[in-house]
Amino acid sequence: MSNFIQVTPFLHVRDLDEALSFFVDLLGFGVPYREPGYAYVHRETVGFRLLEAEEAVIKPRGVGGFAYYIDVRDVDAVAAELAPRLAALPPEDVCGPVDQPYGQREFMIRAPDGGLLVFGQAIEK
Repeated sequence: MSNFIQVTPFLHVRDLDEALSFFVDLLGFGVPYREPGYAYVHRETVGFRLLEAEEAVIKPRGVGGFAYYIDVRDVDAVAAELAPRLAALPPEDVCGPVDQPYGQREFMIRAPDGGLLVFGQAIEK
């Protein structure tokens, strides 16, 4: 039996409530654990640890931040599920789904702190 369960990245966020709204209200994650300045969000086999941080430790919007790739079985189903909620975001913060030349179909969403979440599915090249 495998000993590794999942990778759970820490995301430093300026505003925990805003980050929770993004993950819970927009992306459908649950919050199994929360305390002041920290929360753990989880959906199926994907989890993130959100840590409220001082402005100085967070890169400004648009210069990299974080980028996480979430492999899914049906990226179009994810995009369709999230579309009504993501309609409130600026159009430049949502891209796809689109077929990439490297054999992935991807759907990208920019988070409030400028990071990027990419949902992807392998496709035939």
